[in-house]
Amino acid sequence: MKSTGPTSLTSDDINRLNSGTHHNPFAVLGPHRVSDSLFVRAFYPGVQSIELVKRGDNQVLCSMSAIGGEQGLFEARVDAKKASSFREDQYLLQLNKSENGNNHRWVSEDPYRFTPVLGEMDEHLISEGSHFNLWETLGSHLIEHEGVAGVHFACWAPNAARVSVVGDFNQWDGRCHCMRRRGNTGVWEIFIPGLVAGEAYKYELLNEHGQLLPAKADPYGFQSEHPPKTASVIASIDGFEWTDQAWLEKRKSLQFVDKPISIYELHTGSWKQVTEDNNRPLSYLELSEQLIPYVKDLGFTHIELMPVSEYPFGGSWGYQPVGLFAPTIRHGSLNEFRAFINACHEAELGVILDWVPGHFPEDEHGLARFDGTALYEHADKREGFHPDWNTLVFNYGRREVANYLLANALYWYEEHHIDGLRVDAVASMLYKDYSREDGEWIPNEHGGRENLEAIRFLQRVNEVCYSRFPGTVTIAEESTAFPGVTGMTDQGGLGFGYKWNMGWMNDTLKYVSNDPIYRKYDHSKMSFGLHYAFSENYILPLSHDEVVHGKGSMVSKMPGSRDQQFANLRAYLGFMWGHPGKKLIFMGIEFGQNDEWNHEQSLDWHLLDDALHKGVQSLVRDANNLLRSTPALYQQDNSPDGFAWVEEFAGEESLFAWLRLGVQDTQPVLVVSNFTPVERSSRRIGVPTAGKWIEKLNTDAALYGGSGVGNLGSVHSDAVAVAGKPHSLCLTVPPLSTLIFELEKST
Repeated sequence: MKSTGPTSLTSDDINRLNSGTHHNPFAVLGPHRVSDSLFVRAFYPGVQSIELVKRGDNQVLCSMSAIGGEQGLFEARVDAKKASSFREDQYLLQLNKSENGNNHRWVSEDPYRFTPVLGEMDEHLISEGSHFNLWETLGSHLIEHEGVAGVHFACWAPNAARVSVVGDFNQWDGRCHCMRRRGNTGVWEIFIPGLVAGEAYKYELLNEHGQLLPAKADPYGFQSEHPPKTASVIASIDGFEWTDQAWLEKRKSLQFVDKPISIYELHTGSWKQVTEDNNRPLSYLELSEQLIPYVKDLGFTHIELMPVSEYPFGGSWGYQPVGLFAPTIRHGSLNEFRAFINACHEAELGVILDWVPGHFPEDEHGLARFDGTALYEHADKREGFHPDWNTLVFNYGRREVANYLLANALYWYEEHHIDGLRVDAVASMLYKDYSREDGEWIPNEHGGRENLEAIRFLQRVNEVCYSRFPGTVTIAEESTAFPGVTGMTDQGGLGFGYKWNMGWMNDTLKYVSNDPIYRKYDHSKMSFGLHYAFSENYILPLSHDEVVHGKGSMVSKMPGSRDQQFANLRAYLGFMWGHPGKKLIFMGIEFGQNDEWNHEQSLDWHLLDDALHKGVQSLVRDANNLLRSTPALYQQDNSPDGFAWVEEFAGEESLFAWLRLGVQDTQPVLVVSNFTPVERSSRRIGVPTAGKWIEKLNTDAALYGGSGVGNLGSVHSDAVAVAGKPHSLCLTVPPLSTLIFELEKST
């Protein structure tokens, strides 16, 4: 209840209300008691008259007088006799408008009669940058306030002179719903009664000089309009019925470094499209019906989605997001996205989201110069601009910005039950001189190139995420040798659960792209990764970046005839599945997509009618099933105790052989790869243990489109010492192949 206020408006008040530049409209609009009288003021441009009516029966209490001309500003004075019994929550506004010869009358709540929604604790946590559930406070929320249903809006814009909510409900007129500033937090808020889900809205801001800025989408909006429209849309995050509690408990034991993890990375817009409907992408519900059984059948443990946070430009693939809290509307609503996650979990598939805290685009409706200043970004382009992507860099040293990003990470875990975040472009965050020449970057406080604020931010994200959501994972796409990416934060590490092994990917792809004649000269590229394979918890990635921008598809990188290209691909995948590290491949690689990835069109699913393509798919399925059923292939992925070379230097033959070892009571596994088109007959390979070695996988099997050369399912060892091992196997190693053997358990 407002107890004080002006007895009359000054001409300055009137002019500023009419122009939408009043610094504090709550001080003059709505109900105000002055001495024994009550003044009620309302601003409704285009309305001819307003009456105060009694709630319940709409009995007219009094008419409001137009003041300040015909701009839409009205005032009523309730005299002392009536004012003493008048309650601010008992009146409504009855508005009258003539338009095109028609008279319109409707009743509305007065948004300026309501008290603030945000509490002192919210203000305190926002100010110190420690509001972990910030999305529950800022943004738009369907609530009931003081007995009335409507929407509460809150927006952080500390340097704005005025912030308004605009939409169809007020003809996008920023003078109508100017917000209330909350102390020194920089937060503005307003409760607008009567608004419902589905309404589009933006924030209209004046900068500190009173100049109008481009209307902004809500940084905390839960839903957006369909591109190319850019407004936020009111949506509720309450009421979804999750049925994945069993999975959330189970995942705690499924995502550790000693478990099998095989990830299928995909772009939701181009995995599969509906040709009968103008090649539209699948909806979240259609993805549930088609993608989940496909990935489950192929034996993957996880799906990784390229960014789903709303983004304006389709060609960015989601890596230039604007709506960090809004699952893209391209595939359906927020709750339909949740239904997709829920269905994944019911199928016991983990879901990893690509998350982009490293940069954001300059789109005028986004975060760029949000309140007319460099608010989320650095003002100095040497710190605040990425030349590689023409995007802006978050100011990680500003507590409100760090809080915004941290809360966003927690939001995806809390509200959408995701199982992991893969953090994009971490290297660009860690180094101030990333892709910058001398003079184009500012050293840190010690004169170094490390971005100390970004390092502290990443450490905090990992600490808080793992603390609040045990059993989830964070993954770094980090392309340098920055130490301790997966190290503990209390020891100076960044605290990630896993790191993409970009060095392994680059070296091995260069090797397999060579003609086999020349591979012996690059032999170390396939083995060098083992020199650092256990320095971090690694994921071996064959990601989307390797099959786009002229790099060609994975199978097209391989040399030789068509049969040899497929044999090379199968041998390489076998090598990868036998190598220490968790596995990740991008969609289409699993069946040998011919063309490089195009985000605007579907994968070429018709290729599965061809035996060679079908063979690669069958190999991936069998490799995943073998991985999940063979502890030696995953239990010690991150430990040198889980790996031993047998043949490291057989460069003339382009042959590699190694052992994978599990923990106690598990059987050892032997992996042999031959990257020449020459069959190696009667090739002796040393093994540490006598017995029968079962051929678990042969990438040259006829089932996969290969020649069918092999070892008839198993080989018995001989007491012939080879390569320092007391026993050996006499193998037939097919051309361009990988073989995986497991020692049969003695009975």
